[in-house]
Amino acid sequence: MAVIGSVSRTDLAQRRKKLRRQRQMKIFQAIWRTFVISGLAGGLFWVVIQPMWMLTTPTQVEIKSGKQLLSEQAIESLLVLTYPQSLWRVEPSAIAQSLKQQPIIAQATVNRRLFPPGLIIEIQERVPVAIAQISLCQPPQCPQNSPKKGLIDASGVWMPLEKYTSLHPKTKLPSLKMIGSPKQYRPFFPQLYELISQSSLKITVIDYQNPTNLILQTELGQVHLGVPSPQLPEQIKVLVQMRNLSTKLDISQIEYIDLKNPESPLVQMNRKNQPILPK
Repeated sequence: MAVIGSVSRTDLAQRRKKLRRQRQMKIFQAIWRTFVISGLAGGLFWVVIQPMWMLTTPTQVEIKSGKQLLSEQAIESLLVLTYPQSLWRVEPSAIAQSLKQQPIIAQATVNRRLFPPGLIIEIQERVPVAIAQISLCQPPQCPQNSPKKGLIDASGVWMPLEKYTSLHPKTKLPSLKMIGSPKQYRPFFPQLYELISQSSLKITVIDYQNPTNLILQTELGQVHLGVPSPQLPEQIKVLVQMRNLSTKLDISQIEYIDLKNPESPLVQMNRKNQPILPK
């Protein structure tokens, strides 16, 4: 029994000694890791504060719209940055948000570029589908209307004409024209544009100056649709069915086509009303 007790005490002593060595090793490793991490952090900080990681000119900023690389003048018109500025002080998310607040930009992503130092920005521009004309005032308060021109995309978002043409001076503008207040026609414009863009009938002007009567200028003449409603698809469908109206009537003698009730379309002639049922 004495031998067994002696062996057990020896074994316990060795275990304690081993545990002490393990603790000492862990402490040493922790100190070493601290020194390494501190050294790396210090080195990284030193690298970051070097003059090479600075934005000094607009040429270090690259903006792409699709596959097109924007010019330096276009970049300056879209982006407001102070120079010189540390690349690490630039907040990509803040820049992206400021770009998306501009009417002509739908989406934007901003990333830092390390070699060479700079910014890479990708934007998704709104595609204009119509020239928008807004009357700044209405008679009788303003007898001489002063129309303000812009552009709108398929969702009805208004864009300054000058801003778009400054970025795309050679781009052909849309042939469709929209007249009225964007706040009034934006709720129904996406649906209306989809309908008329898919129709075989040529429509050149959408006039919504009068909120009680949506007017289309078409190859058949003027078409009155009344207050925009869920009937829009049916109204455009009936209008397309009437595209052969010129074979029955003299188009020049038509004052307007009344489609407020698509089930009972009317043609207002210069002298009389004549009911027309599409075939």
